[in-house]
Amino acid sequence: MQKRMGEAVARVARKVNDTVENKTDSLDLANCKLMTFPVGIYKAMRSVTEGIHRISLANNELKSLTGRFINTFSQLRELNLAGNYLHRLPEEVTSLLHLRAIDLSRNRFRRFPEPLAAVATLETINLEENEITEVPVDKLASMTALRSLNLQANPVGPDVRLLVRPLVPFDLLLSPEEHVPKA
Repeated sequence: MQKRMGEAVARVARKVNDTVENKTDSLDLANCKLMTFPVGIYKAMRSVTEGIHRISLANNELKSLTGRFINTFSQLRELNLAGNYLHRLPEEVTSLLHLRAIDLSRNRFRRFPEPLAAVATLETINLEENEITEVPVDKLASMTALRSLNLQANPVGPDVRLLVRPLVPFDLLLSPEEHVPKA
């Protein structure tokens, strides 16, 4: 077990070093068995954080995301958090002024993460395969940049479908057989 943990740590270190050395605009830490975002990464990446536009933390074991993560990577345009154990987002998400796409599919959200409604640049939100039963329809309708919201495989009730249909100016994916096109 220690050998596997050591290999996972080494893989994360290689990916971080590659991003820093090559000054790439993305950091891919998907499938690294992370339970939290490693604090040491903040220091290791401090010289390049402003240039990071895409981060993937997909398919890890994250239960939460910190405000420090959001504030450090403030220039994000795409954030992939699919396949974790998240059930909420920090309020600091509202400070991501360039965020265009967020993937929160296959997590543990029971409610739509409302801080996202305040992100004016968001075009795509993927919340497929969560446990969402409540959707703030009025807030979604005011998201002018939003083009696509995927709520497939969520226990969203038919009353939400009826409320959302006339209000949404974007594509709403509710289930494989139902699709609400842009108005």
